[in-house]
Amino acid sequence: MEHAALLLIDIQNDYFPGGRFELDQTEAAATRARAVLDAFRERGLPVLHIRHESLGPSATFFLPGTPGADLHPRVAPQPGEPVVLKHFPNSFRDTDLQTHLRDLGVKQLVVVGMMTLMCVDATVRAAADLGYAVTVLSDACAARSLEFQGQVVPAAHVHAAFLAALGMGYAQVMPTADLLSRVSGQ
Repeated sequence: MEHAALLLIDIQNDYFPGGRFELDQTEAAATRARAVLDAFRERGLPVLHIRHESLGPSATFFLPGTPGADLHPRVAPQPGEPVVLKHFPNSFRDTDLQTHLRDLGVKQLVVVGMMTLMCVDATVRAAADLGYAVTVLSDACAARSLEFQGQVVPAAHVHAAFLAALGMGYAQVMPTADLLSRVSGQ
């Protein structure tokens, strides 16, 4: 995991039960994200938190100054861990994320977070286009059901479809346990 950083994307309260935009399987995904976060911290590897705030007039969640926009306590940043504020799905767009990564000498990204179908997808594709080797931990991300032309697509299918597409050329996709066994073997 030399030159690797952990990117925790939008693990924020509004996505959890009782939040303004609940996703499926957030508790399980956050628990696995925390396990990876602990492993990175134990090894002194860089950790970057991404936090989304919605600024548009029709925004209904991640509103600035609301508890829902706060990072979930399970993955709360420690002093010295950067928190990158973004306003778009792509974590690189109009942020200082790439500057942080460059300053840290990062060449590989391990990605966990919320929503597989939007911010995880947009960030992973941008990261790959920028030359980073990306690993997405499939069970440390969460999605939600979608509706298309009157057909409901279950959250599990949305999640799987987006991860399958990312795995075709943008990232290595694996379960958390596989990454943790690699990290502990070093």
